[in-house]
Amino acid sequence: MQRIVSGDLAAFSELYLRYKDRMYYYLYRMLGNSAEQANDFLQELFMKIIERPESYDSSYSFKTWLYSVANNMCKNEFRRCVVRQEYREFESLQPKLDFMNEPRIEPEKIIEKIFMTLDDLGEEHRSAFLLRFREGFSIREVAEILSLPEGTVKSRLFYAKKMISERLNYLKSEIEF
Repeated sequence: MQRIVSGDLAAFSELYLRYKDRMYYYLYRMLGNSAEQANDFLQELFMKIIERPESYDSSYSFKTWLYSVANNMCKNEFRRCVVRQEYREFESLQPKLDFMNEPRIEPEKIIEKIFMTLDDLGEEHRSAFLLRFREGFSIREVAEILSLPEGTVKSRLFYAKKMISERLNYLKSEIEF
């Protein structure tokens, strides 16, 4: 980032190539599996880096800071569009998938169905879950990215896992949370 601040476009290209796919996937999941919106947000995210590289907070690792910026963009979008309710009651969630009667599901399909179930979680739970279990951030790093206390992150992860487990109850013997 220091090289980008000094105008080194090759450094920007390297950062873009290194992070574009992971950031796209994160944005895609956070924005309700909208490829178009994820692409728009990805472009906007990297435009922010080009236009305002000095906004990088060097007290964070670049990766943590980048996810923080992306997460804040998603939160702002949710507020603007009122796409999702801030909190949803588990009882109001209706299954979108009709796979309850499948006899034996392969591990890849289990993972796919878990991530499809994430779409029904509120933004707060989904972002914590994706950052921890998809992106591999520690609890502390997730807390930094989301600007939350670690205890809140742990709570959101607990309830996200609980909701997923309850929604996919038939898979409990095959999925270890």
